[in-house]
Amino acid sequence: MEELMEMLNCFDFLSKYFSKSNIRTMDRGFDCNKYYEYFIKNKEKFIIRAKKNRNVIYKGKTINILKLANTFKGKYKLEYKDKSGINRSVKISIIPIRLCEFKNTELNLVVVHGFGKMPMMLITNLKSDDKRICTAICKVYLMRWRIEEYFKFKKQNFGFENLRVQSLKSIRNLDLLLTIAIGYVAEISGKSENIKLRAEIVEVSKRLFGVPNFIYYAVADGIFEVLKAVKSGIGRFFSLPNFDGQLSFFSDFEVSRLNFGES
Repeated sequence: MEELMEMLNCFDFLSKYFSKSNIRTMDRGFDCNKYYEYFIKNKEKFIIRAKKNRNVIYKGKTINILKLANTFKGKYKLEYKDKSGINRSVKISIIPIRLCEFKNTELNLVVVHGFGKMPMMLITNLKSDDKRICTAICKVYLMRWRIEEYFKFKKQNFGFENLRVQSLKSIRNLDLLLTIAIGYVAEISGKSENIKLRAEIVEVSKRLFGVPNFIYYAVADGIFEVLKAVKSGIGRFFSLPNFDGQLSFFSDFEVSRLNFGES
């Protein structure tokens, strides 16, 4: 119950600072009537992956959601590339349903066949049976998987689960620093003006099995390869150099440039 209340408080925060036009996308752990009640009451858009033991109302009758999903084999097709770059496709159906606890609210069940033996079942309040909306709902949920990839990257490349500290505050401080570092990796990986820099860093990373679609791994490895050759640390970037008193044309030039500005 305490965890539930904490999540509802998080939803209140999102509702306060983010537009209701945003789509809340969640995994099976959020297939809970309290969460449905919150989104329906606040008229917020949502996509929630359903558990196989949930019952729904279809054409006025109560039916198990998995049994209903298996009766639809896919009206639309979505093509995509997997992690290995192989072209694959899944079949998608969209079914009008209602939840037993919210009989007056029209919802849709999006059923996706092809990701595994069991169909992926998404409950949403987005209203349409158009192919574009149907496939878009599937894509929105798949984008959520990138969050899982982010946490996997955070744990594997930086050993985030192997911390040795004595307080929660220390963990939070390390998490903040690590989040900033990953943000820097994201800046290099995402912006178009960094294409040349990114290509050079990836080349330095010396990856044996090619560059994955989630390029953060290659960029992080490349930065590590560059920085491991630095012996003096980053302290020198934050302190003035020590002058030995020997006159130099270049030092005089630097002083004049600072005093009078560049011509």
